[in-house]
Amino acid sequence: MVTGATGYVAGWLVKLLLDKGFTVHAPIRNPNDKNKTQYLDRLAALAPGTLRYFEADLLHEGSYDEAMQGCTLVFHTASPFVLSVKDAQRDLIDPALKGTRNILSSVNKTASVKRVVLTSSVAAMYGDNKDLLELPDQIVTEESWNTTSSLQHQPYSYSKTIAEKEAWKIQNLQQRWDLVVINPSLVMGPGISPEITSESFNIIKQLGDGTMKMGAPDFEIGIVDVRDVAQAHFAAGFTPTAEGRYIISGHNSSILEISKMLRDIYGNAYPFPTRKIPKLLLWLIGPLAGFSRKMISHNMGYPFRADNTKSIEELSMSYRPAQVSVVDFFRQMIEKEEVRGKKLEGRS
Repeated sequence: MVTGATGYVAGWLVKLLLDKGFTVHAPIRNPNDKNKTQYLDRLAALAPGTLRYFEADLLHEGSYDEAMQGCTLVFHTASPFVLSVKDAQRDLIDPALKGTRNILSSVNKTASVKRVVLTSSVAAMYGDNKDLLELPDQIVTEESWNTTSSLQHQPYSYSKTIAEKEAWKIQNLQQRWDLVVINPSLVMGPGISPEITSESFNIIKQLGDGTMKMGAPDFEIGIVDVRDVAQAHFAAGFTPTAEGRYIISGHNSSILEISKMLRDIYGNAYPFPTRKIPKLLLWLIGPLAGFSRKMISHNMGYPFRADNTKSIEELSMSYRPAQVSVVDFFRQMIEKEEVRGKKLEGRS
């Protein structure tokens, strides 16, 4: 069973499972909405596996019971990734925390389930780049936990932290099923469905549509291809020795480096930023763009590093080059006319 099957990461995971011949149970809010399911339907039509839809809602207790029947493996990927919300409790905390409780409550009632693979985030490991100064060797590892985020500051990171902690708490109260957690950094790359709502879409779009033409924030991040994240979930599900948490991050990068990756292919066809925006200027105008001054002061100019060794050694991960992920992502936006440039073909 794959929760959030129509989502960004889940779409590629469903494709992997279907291509391997598995029967995939896909609980979604409205199975009759063909606009949401048509992309998965096409995958299923070409694959040896079987796709079955069920009606379910993250916030409705027991709504996953039927979909979970007969499943030995549950992938819980459903959780929103948005940074700007009007009501953090309603839009982030409730879906993440209550959704996790509801899924694992159904797991506890379903005797066939042997393993749960949970999609968490590196955001559950640190809140701000400044936090890395307090970590051993100033690098994020599987031992790291976010202790600085809250409902008021970095609520998305807070939602991922409390949801993952709740999952471990529930798993530790029983012995029938085990839990493996995937902690991706910023996910990049094309979607199975062109309707992508991930925050990474907004970042890449703003790099190409002129929003950042005056300069990019001096913000270092980890990035990983969406197809690699799906592969990590698959490996976590089917590697018997997999256990604990796994940082899934291909590269330590920055917003400006991502812009350079695009400039190297598309040149001046799009208004990519070529310099960093001064931190003081961003501090002044940031609140108008939805960035709190605390978020700016605790992230801009601080390095980011994450250790992906465990995923390489235990899940046999091999990460795509960062430029492949970024350019494939941007190319999909060009095809959808989400961004418009002087020309629609990149340089070879």
